[in-house]
Amino acid sequence: MVNLTRIYTKTGDDGTTSLGDMSRTSKNDPRLEAYADVDEANSAIGVVLALGAISDESVKTLLIRVQNDLFDVGADLCTPVIDDPKVEPLRVTEEQITYLESQIDSYNKNLAELRSFVLPSGTPAASLLHVARTVTRRAERSTWHAIHSFGGGVNPLAAKYLNRLSDLFFVLARFENREVGDVLWVPGANR
Repeated sequence: MVNLTRIYTKTGDDGTTSLGDMSRTSKNDPRLEAYADVDEANSAIGVVLALGAISDESVKTLLIRVQNDLFDVGADLCTPVIDDPKVEPLRVTEEQITYLESQIDSYNKNLAELRSFVLPSGTPAASLLHVARTVTRRAERSTWHAIHSFGGGVNPLAAKYLNRLSDLFFVLARFENREVGDVLWVPGANR
């Protein structure tokens, strides 16, 4: 367990911060940007839970589990991948990704077939889940940037997890709209 006794350390006042292995890096490091975007995605889920009027207890439970997993993603991204580490770091696993896929399939199986793209709207919960989806997509892009910047130094499963998570948010938004229906894009409707 993490024990936080001091909230400010002043060590970042020079524009650097510590990674999970205690090495120092710039606050503009692509890895830091990636896990900051993951943190924002996690905060967006918090808003969904606090304000979104989620209709189903199983969705609330799932979102809390995802919030915890996003801390795992952040821990993974802030700890460089190295050969033979002294302490085994926390890494995203295929099992976490498979779990997301099972949840996508479970919530999607009874939804109406899509005939167009979905506009991010509908119920408040669905709209907030779409915000979480778009923030998660940005976190995925930032993670890919970090992966490409550091080669084998960043776990690609973190990006794969975020990709599936954004898909889950899309399905959960549709699930939250199941009573009112999705708002669909009508190409060229206002020309």
